[in-house]
Amino acid sequence: MDQGLQSTGVSLKDQVAQVVREVAESAQLGPGKILVVGTSTSEVVGSHIGTSGALEVANELLLGIEEVRKERGFYVVYQCCEHLNRSLVMERKLLEDLRLIEVAAVPYPKAGGSMASAAYRMMLEPCLAESVEAHAGIDIGETMIGMHLRRVAVPFRPSLRNIGQARVNAAYTRPKLIGGERAHYQLEETVSIQHDDSNHCD
Repeated sequence: MDQGLQSTGVSLKDQVAQVVREVAESAQLGPGKILVVGTSTSEVVGSHIGTSGALEVANELLLGIEEVRKERGFYVVYQCCEHLNRSLVMERKLLEDLRLIEVAAVPYPKAGGSMASAAYRMMLEPCLAESVEAHAGIDIGETMIGMHLRRVAVPFRPSLRNIGQARVNAAYTRPKLIGGERAHYQLEETVSIQHDDSNHCD
């Protein structure tokens, strides 16, 4: 089977674009929001993670991701492999705007991973950040992206459960719900804030 096609005949570019669109819609990704992507190109082509990385596969996936990113205007950051401590490839502007900690390395397929290597070479001014708190994430090949998601992560099941032969997991995030049983989480126009009981916070 061709690396760029699944048995359905749908290209990797189109598969990943479909998943990214679904996640972006559920997470309401747009300008200022961040999507973290972790990818094992080895798993995409049916091999064990870390054994058969392929830059051509990474480049095709990047085309699909970029297509959706340009449509909606969010940022995409790419997780490196554990050899680079799962650091993140991103544009320098994002790193500086968020005042993230930069780490010094250049990803290569055998130290960083094929996807991170391809993304680094695609960006205008790439750099690596130690960590980030992304609004949503897509994990292609079970690379473990949870360390770079904001609290609280909400699992999301895309309609495609595989890209190529790699299993796909995804999540979006929401703010923490605080305050206990008396707390409200939506502004209700018909509810008065005047109460007769004595259990006020002030």
